[in-house]
Amino acid sequence: MVNWAQMYDCRLDVDRVPELLALVEREDDAEAWTELGYRLVLEHDLLSLAGLAALPRLVRLAAGSTRARHLAGAIMERAASHHDGDELLAGSAEAIAEFGALLDRHLQSRPADYLLTFRALLAVQEQYHWANVLGDFDDDFYELPCPHCAVEVTIAIGGYGRYAAIRDWDLGDTDRRDLRPSPAEELSGVGRWMHETAKRDGEDVLAEGISHLFGKAECPSCASVFTIADEYEAANCPVLR
Repeated sequence: MVNWAQMYDCRLDVDRVPELLALVEREDDAEAWTELGYRLVLEHDLLSLAGLAALPRLVRLAAGSTRARHLAGAIMERAASHHDGDELLAGSAEAIAEFGALLDRHLQSRPADYLLTFRALLAVQEQYHWANVLGDFDDDFYELPCPHCAVEVTIAIGGYGRYAAIRDWDLGDTDRRDLRPSPAEELSGVGRWMHETAKRDGEDVLAEGISHLFGKAECPSCASVFTIADEYEAANCPVLR
């Protein structure tokens, strides 16, 4: 049983979130959902205790409510942030597992919100970094230091091409080197899961982007070769609790 008297929301209130949850459980009230959103989740990586406390109730609504599914996903994507709610998160393990199964079923329906759902499922699997940074590979750029010479390398995966380059303020991306995508059979861990899931669901652009992201790049400065995902994650992985 949640003690709402201790569950502060992002406005530092403790009474409004339970009222809003009760309202959206009765009817699909757009204004109530909007208010819930900014009370449970702040911009960027900030999450309120009330957000974690509300998660099981949002999951119960998620099968029939896009708003509930999206809000629960936003909460999960921020679950690695500093929120002092480890016990709440652990106590919601059953609801989180249920949410993961729901998200996976939704992905297989080829929904319009595929990427949003994909990222939420990554968060359910505690892949918080990729849940927060993965794009659609339409026009994606990743900045990371070369692990050998430390020069800043720009990785492009999208409509502009698939390459590693040195980015110049005036000249743009110079000294381009084509990326080396990983064959599907050589992928492992989360990269393999991401690729297999995208292929299963007919998301070929996403799958191809993942094979490049988890493939290799050549540094334009020193010609060393490194795995893109490993170096990007090492340079940008959020600080966990």
